[in-house]
Amino acid sequence: MSNTNNSAKFAFFYMLSLVALVFMSLATGMIIFQIINKKILDVLAMAPGGFSQDALKFAISAIIIATPIYFVMIWLINKNLLSGKLERESGIRKWLTYFILLVSAVVMIGWLIATINSFLNGELTVKFILKSLTAILIAALIFSYYLYDIRRADVSKNNNIIRMYFYGSIVLVAAALIASFFFIDSPLTVREQKFDQTIINKFSQIDSAINGYYGENKKLPENLKVLINGDSTYYIIESDLTDPVTNKIFDYNIKSKDGYELCATFKTSSKNLSKDRNYYFDARWLHDVGYQCLKQKIVMMNNIKPAPSSISAPVR
Repeated sequence: MSNTNNSAKFAFFYMLSLVALVFMSLATGMIIFQIINKKILDVLAMAPGGFSQDALKFAISAIIIATPIYFVMIWLINKNLLSGKLERESGIRKWLTYFILLVSAVVMIGWLIATINSFLNGELTVKFILKSLTAILIAALIFSYYLYDIRRADVSKNNNIIRMYFYGSIVLVAAALIASFFFIDSPLTVREQKFDQTIINKFSQIDSAINGYYGENKKLPENLKVLINGDSTYYIIESDLTDPVTNKIFDYNIKSKDGYELCATFKTSSKNLSKDRNYYFDARWLHDVGYQCLKQKIVMMNNIKPAPSSISAPVR
């Protein structure tokens, strides 16, 4: 019964360490990948492999959760090896160690395939080289550790090489985690950006409604309330016209026959983002911090001529 319980316990240690290892290694690689994307800009704004704060934040979250779990499991496994409770020739140890190597190999192969695919889709050569080296280095560390661990002759004594792997990998993961915080916005800044994006989304809806009104009436609406519950499909509801904080209708000023401005108070500036090709921005709604009035003009879709068809009429 004791051996059965120990086998189940050690199997749990190995399987949980495998799950944590996959998350930790992929997250470490993702952080390095995103730093490469951030520091090496591509002249193509929509080039594959662009910098993503969302990907970086996911990697940070994965490291924070998975890393302590992985190293605790490894510490427990080595502790039981030293005490003799987990035998060197244990089937659980051998089978699950090689299973970890198999899963790690599959993950790293997929990772390298994705890296090569990005390169074939136009990613810069220097990015491809750095990302490939990152994937190979992480894979080499994982494989060399587990191959050495399963082959070492004496597991009943402290091993300096195992210690080097243990503490060295902690330093590597910690360095990646610390570096990542220099490339993301704070939670407060992100919340303020989302607040501003909510206003911009409402401005876009109002802009569409004003264009629809102008197309039907050949003039700008006297005020935004005119747009509420209209007969046109472009008209909107009252909540689309209000500031998300004050719940007051946005300021609206007519500037010319076909020009107007919408005004609101913004918490961040999108003009700085427009200078960074790693970020998406809408050039029609660039704004600074504070109370801003954003000017727009009517865009008449009827004046846009369709492009000539490339399909010729059949010859009779």
